[in-house]
Amino acid sequence: MAPVSDDLLFGRLALHYKLVTREQLQDAARLQAREESPQRLADILIEKGFLNPRQVEQILAVQRDYVAKQEAQAAQRRAAFRLGEPGALDRLLAHTLRAGASDLHLHSGSSIKLRTHGRLDELDSMILDAQSAERLILEILSPEQETALREQGQVDFAYTLDGVGRFRSNAYRQQRGMDAVFRAIPPQPPTLEQLGLPASLARFANFHQGMVLLTGPAGCGKSSTLAALVNIINQERHDHIITIEDPIEYIHPSKGCVVNQRQVGPHTGSFARALRAALREDPDIIAIGELRDLETISLALTAAETGHLVLATLHTNNAIRTVNRILGVFPPNQQDQIRTMVSESLRVVVSQRLVARADGQGRVPALEILVSNKAVANLIRDNKTFQIRSVLQTGASRGMCLLDASLTELVKSKVITREEALLHSEDPQRIGT
Repeated sequence: MAPVSDDLLFGRLALHYKLVTREQLQDAARLQAREESPQRLADILIEKGFLNPRQVEQILAVQRDYVAKQEAQAAQRRAAFRLGEPGALDRLLAHTLRAGASDLHLHSGSSIKLRTHGRLDELDSMILDAQSAERLILEILSPEQETALREQGQVDFAYTLDGVGRFRSNAYRQQRGMDAVFRAIPPQPPTLEQLGLPASLARFANFHQGMVLLTGPAGCGKSSTLAALVNIINQERHDHIITIEDPIEYIHPSKGCVVNQRQVGPHTGSFARALRAALREDPDIIAIGELRDLETISLALTAAETGHLVLATLHTNNAIRTVNRILGVFPPNQQDQIRTMVSESLRVVVSQRLVARADGQGRVPALEILVSNKAVANLIRDNKTFQIRSVLQTGASRGMCLLDASLTELVKSKVITREEALLHSEDPQRIGT
């Protein structure tokens, strides 16, 4: 008989072959959960008359074959990666790209995992002990990065695997040991079309001054959208672009523009220091990887107000919260002045989410777009940002859109399911069928 730890697989197989119903399986599982010394699921299903012994043996034979194949595949992967040998992490990273995954996760005391289309799955069941995880991670760190990790507990960096690809990386210490996460970065900046974004967003690259904010939760594609807009400017204009990132993600070779990319750490002490210096470096466009603190936001507003185009990302969930976040970092005695600065400098807020497609083939962006016009500027200046929602609802002709409207459109076109839309909705009652 299968051990209790294999009961989940046994139940799935019985269900898959239609030998039991979901209700029968749930009934047996509830009975098993009530027992102090639980029986095997197979025994309970036999006792209740849902399966006979011959059927159980057939399921167990399939289960044994499945487990054996999984173990053989895991052994093949371990042999291919040769985790105890130099270059093992490079081999894992190369496999990450071949598998079409967005992230590689290394965690002490856990199995190696890949994130694909937003879902985190095991690469294989082998558990990385703390010593193995640390050896893998330290193998690719420079002496300066290793020192930062040991002294500060974490370090951000970019890692280039020659001839394969680049990765935005973070290594950190946790209770069980050392961990690292690697986000795959394509070799070329993406286009709006490749990201599944509407071509109409390209117009936001036409501004010559002011602030364009790209927002959303972690992992929603903000950095990729920022890179796509920078790439449009680089191709179509003849300006000076400075990017400030931590770390540098997409590489932008100079095309029509001169592009200088600076990384916090190797090239500058902080976002704020780089921004302060940028104002003396004759830029036309400043792209900021993330608005993190009061000083960075203040300098970004100053740059936008003094004739530069500032593109930046921010971790907020929608357009109104973005405006409130920008205003809220400043002390009360500066609020009147800051509301005026934001009302005059803000050009657009694009807030995005990545939503699972109905066909299971990846994810698609859902957008909320706030274009600052006279009405929006007045609401910001008068401290009535809560009324911006009504402007978003009626501003479709000006290119505006509520997140819920974008989700509803995706549901109507059958790109996503209504259930998936409800998971991301701000107001579920507004999601159409």
